[in-house]
Amino acid sequence: MFIDREDAGEKLSIELEKFKDENPIVLAIPRGGIVTAYETIKKFRFEWDLIIPRKIGSPHNKEIAIGAVSLDGTYLLNEEFIDMLNISEEYIKKEVFEQTEEIKRRLNKYKGNENFPHVKNKTVIIIDDGIATGFTIQAAIKSIKKHDAKKIILAVPVAPQDTISLLEKIVDEVICLFIPNEFYAVGSYYKSFEQTTDEEVFNIVRELKKT
Repeated sequence: MFIDREDAGEKLSIELEKFKDENPIVLAIPRGGIVTAYETIKKFRFEWDLIIPRKIGSPHNKEIAIGAVSLDGTYLLNEEFIDMLNISEEYIKKEVFEQTEEIKRRLNKYKGNENFPHVKNKTVIIIDDGIATGFTIQAAIKSIKKHDAKKIILAVPVAPQDTISLLEKIVDEVICLFIPNEFYAVGSYYKSFEQTTDEEVFNIVRELKKT
């Protein structure tokens, strides 16, 4: 159990110290992931940036993920759902475009540009405040691989075992502080898990830009 995202971030930073000599770049997933990544970035003065993967929702229920997309338009699809729900290629193309535009809008708001992080030949540490299915984060991983990262580390406070097993196959290392026997929701492993506001993200980004 973590007190809050800051507490989880401090505990995660202890595990991430071993990458100090690799001159890594930390990619935080806003909003909660930037709060969790803050301590690691500040303590070790790691290079950092933001990455935002977005869910592609089903036409009739946006909560059902039929796919996920990253900043550069890299996407993956849940073919089983798409076949089962008979979703058209036109709908998928439209959603990929709209979600990519939303990613760009958010990045411009948070950091003032929509540039893809400089990951070429670097050790990349992706940090979020927790993972449930891991589906959307796979789109981010796929896009980072396309941009020729040397090594990809995924670091989170909490995630279920089956998700960890899945993600271990597509990154170089997964660091997860707590893997519960029975997983409920990410927030249930925090005493305080209030939604991170845009203002908090702006403050952290401003603070980190000073260092």
